[in-house]
Amino acid sequence: MTMTLPVAELTPATLEAMYGLSKASKRNSLDPRLQELVQVRVSQVNGCAYCVDLHTGEAHAAGEEQRRLDLLPVWREAPGFDGRERAALALAEAVTALPAGVPEAVREEAARHFDQQELAELLWVVATINTWNRVVATTGAWQVSR
Repeated sequence: MTMTLPVAELTPATLEAMYGLSKASKRNSLDPRLQELVQVRVSQVNGCAYCVDLHTGEAHAAGEEQRRLDLLPVWREAPGFDGRERAALALAEAVTALPAGVPEAVREEAARHFDQQELAELLWVVATINTWNRVVATTGAWQVSR
């Protein structure tokens, strides 16, 4: 039996703050397709099927191509991703696997493709989806979805 935790009922103020963080982290200068690619990839790494499904749909709505979404798990070897996208995906994966640390080479590559404002915005997108993945993985998606 899967444990479920009624997060919405137990911590409504925290959940509302998390929704606010999600909205704020998406109000930035980054291309919405890039944001969704990052959110899909982080959710894949974290094994969060609910968030992969949600952000794949949002990526489609933002104009992302199915072929690129299909290739996202193997983006390092796949054609069709530009240097900026590769830098964002590498940073997102490194932040997601934080116990391994964020390699200096990953930080430097990201800094070549994003200015400081964009890097800060990208970091918030990555941090927010990582938090959602962990909440959903622990509680069950139906407990926190709107």
